[in-house]
Amino acid sequence: MGEALLSRLLELGVYTPASVWVSNPREARRSVLATQYGVHVTADNQAVADTAQVLLLAVKPQMFRVVVSSLTVPNAETLVISILAGTSLQMLETAFPDQPVIRAMPNTPSTVGAGMTAIAAGRQVRPHHLQVARQLFEAVGEVVELPEALIDAATGVSGSGPAYVALMVEALSDGGVAAGLPRAIATQLAIQTVRGTAELLHTTGMHPAELKDRVASPGGTTIAGVAQLEKFGFRSALIEAVKASYLRSKELGN
Repeated sequence: MGEALLSRLLELGVYTPASVWVSNPREARRSVLATQYGVHVTADNQAVADTAQVLLLAVKPQMFRVVVSSLTVPNAETLVISILAGTSLQMLETAFPDQPVIRAMPNTPSTVGAGMTAIAAGRQVRPHHLQVARQLFEAVGEVVELPEALIDAATGVSGSGPAYVALMVEALSDGGVAAGLPRAIATQLAIQTVRGTAELLHTTGMHPAELKDRVASPGGTTIAGVAQLEKFGFRSALIEAVKASYLRSKELGN
């Protein structure tokens, strides 16, 4: 996710390669980042924190305490942004007590500029800090500001949601193959159908139920399929998946 943000920010000219420092413990990874993006690289987290105007934390949540235990930010105006799942603002503000801190939850479609990011602001955050965060994440998609109490819920929908959609695409493709379609054609049909449906809902603002009703003509093929989805609990399964992801996100923050 960190690289997805990096590539889009550089591509759009929000930042120049010369203004970006990336810290990574692996020499091979640093070499790739330096060669591919032209950014400065280092193995020293503190060297980045010493000069950064925006410090983006993009490590595994399990590594948070290890990384921040030896990290200090000398500039009180440095904005700290975390994309660590389940890492609360309280944890972040304890680690960076004098800093403006923003907790963010982007998702994997950010890698192609079609992401969805939810952000929550800490106590020291001011409007200009939010503007910086919005500029950063709008480079990879859309942004919503939420109270932190809702960030875990957003994780269940948009953070984990791409996996659920991918499963649905795979299942649609499997269904097409079962009905006699070649795999490549079935997958193409499934992907474009999901993509087009999402774009239609996004562009028109139509309620999903209205679109479903428009497609499902009386006694037709679609309502027959919808009846089977209802029989096997399709909607309930998705609701429970979002709830399970939400609860797991909360657990990670404890």
